[in-house]
Amino acid sequence: MSEGDTFWISFSEKFFGLLLTIVGALLLYFTISSTTALAGFTVLFGFLSVVLLAIGLFLLLVKPPE
Repeated sequence: MSEGDTFWISFSEKFFGLLLTIVGALLLYFTISSTTALAGFTVLFGFLSVVLLAIGLFLLLVKPPE
């Protein structure tokens, strides 16, 4: 891989990590704020939002191989 390819791979990894972190945090916020409307599905949506948040943070923190 050339130097330019490594930059774009790293950039896209950070971009999607930030995007997943924002979506996961928003989903977690709306899940917590509307537990009465979700009723029995609160645990499911809470779990899914934590998973998205964790994947996003992982993508932000990991450094791609050079």
